[in-house]
Amino acid sequence: MRLTRGTLLAGAAVAALVALTGCGGGSDGKDATAKQTVPPTATGSLEELAAEVKCKPSIQTDADEIRQGVCKIGSGKFILATFATDRGQREWLDGAKDYGGFYLVGAKWVAVGEQKMVTTLRGRLGGTLEQGTQHGAGHSGHHSG
Repeated sequence: MRLTRGTLLAGAAVAALVALTGCGGGSDGKDATAKQTVPPTATGSLEELAAEVKCKPSIQTDADEIRQGVCKIGSGKFILATFATDRGQREWLDGAKDYGGFYLVGAKWVAVGEQKMVTTLRGRLGGTLEQGTQHGAGHSGHHSG
């Protein structure tokens, strides 16, 4: 995988969001996705996707290969990223999932947040739910020495 400045920034943003929202699984015992009607997967620019969920994104990365912003809605916040290519999206997602977290994946876009948040977003944007890698029993963290 070729790491670009945008990829590194995106990974750092995902790590920060996971740290803010907590990286644990945590379920209230209810399977919200089983009862939820999932619409067709949305497409569009970062701003168009954000408008679908009624948020105005705070843009963090604005590059040719990736655009990324933080969205805040009534139930919390999440990162929304759009990609120029499917390959770029997959490379970003493969790297980001090492930080744990929950991902809603659409056509050249990804939303990252707590499980409840991405499940809620799926009701508006469609997409596929994916979960990051959990390292150990508690919070994930890489320590080198």
